Amino acid sequence: MPPVNLRPDLWTFHRDGTERVDSEHGEHGGYDGYRGHSGHSGYGGYGGYGGGARVVDGLRFAVRALVYTVVGGIALIAIVTVASVLGPTFAMDLYTPAVAAWWTVFTAIVVQGVPFLLLGTLVSAAIGAFVPEKVFTRLLPRNQALAVPIAGAAGVVLPGCECASVPVAGSLMRRGVAPAAALAFLLSAPAINPVVLVATSIAFPGQPQMVLGRLVASLATAVVMGWLWARFGRGKWLPRPRAGGGGSSGPGWRGFLPGLQYDFLHAGGFLVLGAGAAATFNIVVPRSVLDLFTGSPWLSVLLLAVLAVVLCVCSEADAFVAASLSGFSPTARLAFMVVGPMVDLKLIALQAGTFGRSFAVRFSSVTWVVAVASSVVVGWWLL
Repeated sequence: MPPVNLRPDLWTFHRDGTERVDSEHGEHGGYDGYRGHSGHSGYGGYGGYGGGARVVDGLRFAVRALVYTVVGGIALIAIVTVASVLGPTFAMDLYTPAVAAWWTVFTAIVVQGVPFLLLGTLVSAAIGAFVPEKVFTRLLPRNQALAVPIAGAAGVVLPGCECASVPVAGSLMRRGVAPAAALAFLLSAPAINPVVLVATSIAFPGQPQMVLGRLVASLATAVVMGWLWARFGRGKWLPRPRAGGGGSSGPGWRGFLPGLQYDFLHAGGFLVLGAGAAATFNIVVPRSVLDLFTGSPWLSVLLLAVLAVVLCVCSEADAFVAASLSGFSPTARLAFMVVGPMVDLKLIALQAGTFGRSFAVRFSSVTWVVAVASSVVVGWWLL
C-alpha cells in the first residue's frame, strides 16, 4: 500500500507506522526527526526554540523578582516610617506615654533591621538558586577533623539566613558531605556572614570588639559542635534528611523568586515579633526585676540566652534588638547574638522536620550550652 500524504508539504505516513516531516521545513525550527507513536524522541528542531524560551523565562523571572523586591521593600519601609511618625502622636493623644515609648523602640528596631533582613534574604535565595551543592563537596576535604573548620569558615563566604541553613545542610548531607561538616556550616552560615557582621557594627557603633567577639564566639561554637558530632555522634541519631522545606522550587530564576519570597516573609514575621517582644520587655518589666538580673553577670547571660531562644529574631536583625537591651552587660548581649542564630524555637522546629525530633532535641540542647560557654569566654577576653 503506498504512503498516504495527508499534507504533502508537511507529513508523510509510512507503512511501518512511523511519521516524519520533510526536513525542508527545518528553517522554521522544524519537527525533523520525530519518530513513530511509540518512539517519541521529541521535536528535535525545537531545541533552539526551547533555549530561547528558557532565556525569556529567566529574564521574566529576573524582572519580576527585581520589581517585587524593590516595590515590596520600599512599601514596607514607607509603611513602617509613616507608622513610626504617626504612632507616637497617636499614643500621645491617648495620654499613654508608655505606649509611645513602646512604639518608638519597636519602630526603631524594625526600621534598622528591615534593610539588612532584605539583603540577607536576597543573598540566601541567590545561593540556594544559583550555587550548586557540588561546590561544597569539591572544596571540603574528606578528613572530618579538617572539613569541620573549613565548613564553619565557609559561612563567611557563603552566607544564608538561619531559615535556609537547615534545608541547605540537609541537601549537603544528601549529596555526600560529612554530617559533622554540614552541621558546622548550618550553625556558622547565619551567624558570621558579612551581612550580619555589618549589621552588628552599625547596631554597636564605635565598638569593633563586639563585632569581633560575635565572629569568634559564633565560629568557635560551630567548629566545636562539628567536632563533637564527629567524635560522639551516632548515625541512628541522624536519619537521612527528608527533602522539602524552604521556599525554593528548583535551581535558577524559578527557584530564586519563591525562595526570596519565602525567606523574607518568614523571617520578617519573626523580626516583627522579636521587635515587639523586645519593646515590651523594655517597657513592661519593672526596673527592680532588671536590676536583679543585671546585677549578676551570670543571671544576665542566662536570661538573654533564654530570651534569644524564645524571640526567634532573624540573625540579620538581632543585633539591633540586642543593642536596645542597654541595661544588660556586653557579655550578656553577646550571648543573645551568638545563641539566637543557632538555637531558637523556629530552628528547633525546622531541625525536627528535617532531621527528626530526637536529633533536634539533642543537638539544640548541646549547642545552647556550647554557645553560652563560648560567649562567656570570649566576652571575658574581649569585652
